[in-house]
Amino acid sequence: MATIIEFSLPTEEFALEETLDTHPGARIEIERVVANSPDQITPYVWVRTDDFEAFEATLEDDPTVEEVVMFSETGEERSYQMTWTGAIDFIVPILTEYSGTITHADGSADGWELRVVFPDREELSRANQAAQESGFRFDIKTIYGTEDPRGVEYELTETQRNTLVAAFEAGYFTVPRETSLTNLAEQLEASHQSVSERLRRATGQLVESTLITHRDGSDE
Repeated sequence: MATIIEFSLPTEEFALEETLDTHPGARIEIERVVANSPDQITPYVWVRTDDFEAFEATLEDDPTVEEVVMFSETGEERSYQMTWTGAIDFIVPILTEYSGTITHADGSADGWELRVVFPDREELSRANQAAQESGFRFDIKTIYGTEDPRGVEYELTETQRNTLVAAFEAGYFTVPRETSLTNLAEQLEASHQSVSERLRRATGQLVESTLITHRDGSDE
């Protein structure tokens, strides 16, 4: 049975400490993470900050960042593919040796909040023991199994989930619609384009997690 752990950790135990300290108002949301090698990972992230040019300039000097490629931009957010190295020594084994999957991660100057899914409690226990032995510092918020009503949330980020829930409750998905995208954006205090992007990304993730990932291999 899959086991989910939610925990927080300081920036110096993960990545982007220098960048987030320099830009305390910046917020980073990891969409997915790929482990390239024992000392390197490639996260795909969305960033919100008041000054993207200054943020990107700081990234170039951040010792945990090896490469940055910008993918897209909305009025308030930019998406990037980054290559991280350095202060990620324990995160890579979580992904490679203990079969963990990062399904959610938010970063700011206050630290990182992560949700990681393990295939079973035994793998989580092994990862936790290795973390303790290596001196890896983190604060466990909660641990639960897939029978918990919160589940894995189909690998949605917190922002994506909140946007979908707000849209549903406001009647955005009813026929006819009971609210407009403009009204929904005002409710969420975000731009029209940003909310539209969140809804598309969240819907795509739901389709992949439910209709694609869980297919039995047939075309039906």
